[in-house]
Amino acid sequence: MADQGSYIHLARPLPSVPVPHAQATTAPLNVTIHTQALFSILDHSLRRNVEQDRVIGTLLGVRSDDGTEVEIRNCFGVGHNESQEQVEVDMEYHKTMLGLHLKANPREVLVGWYATSPELNTFSALIQNFYASNGEGTFPHPAVHLTISTIPGQDISIKTYISSAVGVNPERIADNCLFVPVPHEIRYAESEKSGLELIAGGKNNEDRTIPVMTDIGALEKAIEDVLGMLDRVSSYVSRVIKGDAPASTAIGKFLMNTLTLAPKVNAADVERMFNSHIQDVLMVSYLANTIRTQIDLSGRLATYNFGTRDPIAVAIAPTTTK
Repeated sequence: MADQGSYIHLARPLPSVPVPHAQATTAPLNVTIHTQALFSILDHSLRRNVEQDRVIGTLLGVRSDDGTEVEIRNCFGVGHNESQEQVEVDMEYHKTMLGLHLKANPREVLVGWYATSPELNTFSALIQNFYASNGEGTFPHPAVHLTISTIPGQDISIKTYISSAVGVNPERIADNCLFVPVPHEIRYAESEKSGLELIAGGKNNEDRTIPVMTDIGALEKAIEDVLGMLDRVSSYVSRVIKGDAPASTAIGKFLMNTLTLAPKVNAADVERMFNSHIQDVLMVSYLANTIRTQIDLSGRLATYNFGTRDPIAVAIAPTTTK
């Protein structure tokens, strides 16, 4: 899921003397966004106050040695109040949370900030200059600004920027900056694929909910997906053989390498091994349930006091007289 847009990056000469709130480089970046950070930002946007147009927060991640590759792995929200005249950001909370996150994840560093609005204004420049400043910011690396459009009923739009200082003196530089778009890519791990596909399945439902599939249902869906991919590959190969579609050397090599990894067994052996595996699983499940029942029964017997008679039985017991 990469941003295919084209961008022009203009690099400026570095200043000969340190300039407050200026970045030491505006080199082009490639930004990779992990899904965990995106879900945290969306959750922060859903929990915002009604009168707030946007919420902001700090981005954490890792950076390559040369500074041209940035991975956004984590984030946390930062409280702020914004009006037409001024903006107030809770920097003490930002510093405290940043210190705690860096202690829990020593490999991560501050990489920038996010906002749940595509608008770039003067307040955005002030916040950007703070995150890119020397000492408490990302200096000498550029700070990444991530914007996410969370307007209800519209598709989510994601953009990433870095900034370049603009101004004739340090006072003007502190209040202004030029946002330069940089390409980004959304990446997720293979272990997260099934969960993301399950969440995406509820986008067409009115209540935006979808039940969690059972193990058998997940297995059935996986088999259906594999069969669908096999049908597409078979159809493509048939069209190439008939001359209806152009042949691709890269696809042919990929299919050859994939087929060489498949074990050479017939369908009868595969069915026999599958049934044997199912029987083993059922046996283990039966033994686990039996052991669980015995443990529960042993616990009940151990806590039951057999020496105490039932008081109701004693009261109604017949008495004998001599």
